Amino acid sequence: MNRSFYLDLAADGHRAPIGTHLVLHTKGVSEAIVLDGKKLGGIVVETAERFRTPLAIPLMDLTLEKAAYLGALGIPATEVDSFHFEEPPSGPVTLQMTPRMLATCEAISHVASSASLVPIGMGIGPFSFMTKLVKDPITPVFLASSGMTGEDEPEVAIVERCLEAGTELILSYLAAQADAGAKAIIVCEPAANQVYFSPNQLAESFEIFDRYVMEPMKRIKALLDARGVDLIFHDCGELTNEMVSRFATLDPAMMSLGCSRNLWEDAALVQKSTVLYGNLPTKKFYSPQLTVADVEELSRDLLEKMRASGHPFILGSECDVLSVPGSEQEILAKVDAFMNVSG
Repeated sequence: MNRSFYLDLAADGHRAPIGTHLVLHTKGVSEAIVLDGKKLGGIVVETAERFRTPLAIPLMDLTLEKAAYLGALGIPATEVDSFHFEEPPSGPVTLQMTPRMLATCEAISHVASSASLVPIGMGIGPFSFMTKLVKDPITPVFLASSGMTGEDEPEVAIVERCLEAGTELILSYLAAQADAGAKAIIVCEPAANQVYFSPNQLAESFEIFDRYVMEPMKRIKALLDARGVDLIFHDCGELTNEMVSRFATLDPAMMSLGCSRNLWEDAALVQKSTVLYGNLPTKKFYSPQLTVADVEELSRDLLEKMRASGHPFILGSECDVLSVPGSEQEILAKVDAFMNVSG
């Protein structure tokens, strides 16, 4: 899409939550809906209409790729959540689309039939995917940053093989979403943060960060560019300025960051052709300690500071807004508060 689309939204003061989970869970039997592409697409359309946005954002479910990868390796579905590799996997596998993936692609096609909406895809980033496959990814990443290789340490070999295989599978899934009609795809790399990469080591070298995070992301960006699909980059982890600057080199159409960041300060690190998005503390919207008045105040403050920065900005959620049983109305009230507050 033309980059001016996102810049025009920002200039018009657009606001939008990642809110499909909220609407989905008003429907009762959500487990059946996520396996029915047309119904799921209908939920995405309803969400966009509910929150008055042309951005048809799907569920932010980052478990699909692990289920597909392990399923292709013959791991029983009941073991997927707890499974971690204890030795390096043999290599890439051919993506076998799971029912959830097929429904997601059909939902994108359903959204694409609406001329007023931008169908958006969703996927996990390679590094974050790897952390789901390894029981303790922090140690091998630290060892690799210290100079150890897969030949020196089996744990490093597991991480690097998982990164290789995961990147290939992710590329295949993103391509399938593009083929289904996605005009933009949100790629989520929340694990690319200070928890997994020692700030002390990064002060000496970003070599492993660049190899483990940036190089796979550059492959994703190249794929999306070749398909004419925009990258929306999401990372709600604890980040450093240098990490944000590196993410900006991907030239995403939008960059979504969490509450660890002051977006008005990040404006100096990100080119103005990239719209900054976020970053209200929506992970806390279920809590009565964060009131509607608090959300309104935070929204006005963020709008004011982003306006002063001069950087294109869309007010929204730091991550997906999850429906929490018993707190549904309170959460919706807080989303409505930032959608409607003056500022």
